Amino acid sequence: MNQITDDYPFVFVDPKSVELFELACKVARTDIPVLVRGPSGTGKEVLARVLHESSARADQPFVALNCAAIPEHLVEDTLFGHEKGSFTGAHQRKLGKFELAKDGTIFLDEVGELEMLLQAKLLRVIQQKEFERVGGNELIRTNVRIISATNRELKQAVEQKQFREDL
Repeated sequence: MNQITDDYPFVFVDPKSVELFELACKVARTDIPVLVRGPSGTGKEVLARVLHESSARADQPFVALNCAAIPEHLVEDTLFGHEKGSFTGAHQRKLGKFELAKDGTIFLDEVGELEMLLQAKLLRVIQQKEFERVGGNELIRTNVRIISATNRELKQAVEQKQFREDL
């Protein structure tokens, strides 16, 4: 068994896991968006937390969202929030996950399950670092690191026109 560092209480038996952890520590020093692929139950969220905790954003929020666990019609509201009165029952402004993760990291698990319209909005957040709440007109600037994960084969999803190639 190998203990990587005293800073992290992770113990690995598999050399591939040690290699992956070391790569994660290197990537964590950058601020680029990250996509983690792998089967369900392989520790994608654990890896996302390692990336966050090893980064300059470690003292800021880590906000996780399983995109497949939320009804499709609520994902946009959950990610971006909404303005008061934007739909029936919206009695007050609600902040979305991107605002809650301010200056920290947002982890989007099962990002491959997002429908195409939301993929376009996510791409805008990645490229422009801004979004609008549901029912809002104000552009909101965001400074979050985006870590996404999927168990889908995205190349096939792109070929089947179910996932944006530019995302």
